[in-house]
Amino acid sequence: MRSPEKSRPSWFWPLALVIVPIIGLLAKLRITGSENLPREGAYILSPNHVSEIDPLVVAVGVWRLGRAPRFMAKESLFRVPVLGAALRATGMIPVSRTSSRDSATQTMAQATALVEDGRGVIVYPEGTLTRDPQLWPMRGKSGAARLALAGGLPLIPVAHWGVQDVMGRYARGISFWPPRKPVHMVIGEPIDLSDLQDRPTEPAAIAEATDRLMKAITGLLEEIRGENAPDARWDPSSHGQTETGRL
Repeated sequence: MRSPEKSRPSWFWPLALVIVPIIGLLAKLRITGSENLPREGAYILSPNHVSEIDPLVVAVGVWRLGRAPRFMAKESLFRVPVLGAALRATGMIPVSRTSSRDSATQTMAQATALVEDGRGVIVYPEGTLTRDPQLWPMRGKSGAARLALAGGLPLIPVAHWGVQDVMGRYARGISFWPPRKPVHMVIGEPIDLSDLQDRPTEPAAIAEATDRLMKAITGLLEEIRGENAPDARWDPSSHGQTETGRL
C-alpha cells in the first residue's frame, strides 16, 4: 500500500516523471531492507556518498518505496528565484551557517518541523563525496546525529554500491555504456540511540551517535561488497584535504 506522501498530489509527481525514467535507463536498482523505511512519520535517512549522481539514485529508491525524498539544502538556495520556490514546494530543509548556540536552536526547530509534518529527510553524514581511495565511508559529520537526537527521530543507515559505475567520483560525465548498470541499495535497521536520548546536545553523545551511524553504514557496505573495510576510517584532515559539500 502506498504511503499518503506518494498517493496525494505534490510537486514530486512531475519531478518523478522526469527523473525516475532517466535513472532507470542508467541503473538497474535493487533495494533490500525496504521494511526498515517507515511508511509514515518522520525519519533521518543517512547514505554513503561515492558519486555526484547518487543523491538522485537514493531519491528514486525512496520514492519507489512510497516516501517523498527530501534533502538538506543551503539556505542561500532558497533565495534564488524559481529554485527557491521549488525547494519550498517540495519541503526541502534549509540549512544556514550559524554559531554553536544558534546551530542547536536551528537543529531543534528542524527536528520539530519534521515531527509535526511527518516528513523524512536524507542527510549525508560524510558531508561530501568520500575521499577514501577505495570509496569506503570516511569520517562522519554530526548533522544527521544531532537532528535525530534533537527530535527523537529514527536514524536509518543506508549503503549503496554500483552508482560509481554510472558516474565516477569527480567524473565530468555519465557513463551510458553498458546501459543499466547494477546498483544495490541496502536500508539498515534504525540505530539504537536510546541511551543517548536524554543528552541530545552533549558533544560526547552526538559524537557517539555519529560513530554508531558510520559503523552501521560501513557494515552494510561490507555486506554488499563482500569485503572488509579498512580498520581506520579515512579522515580528510589527517591527509591534508579540505571538506566541502552537504551537511
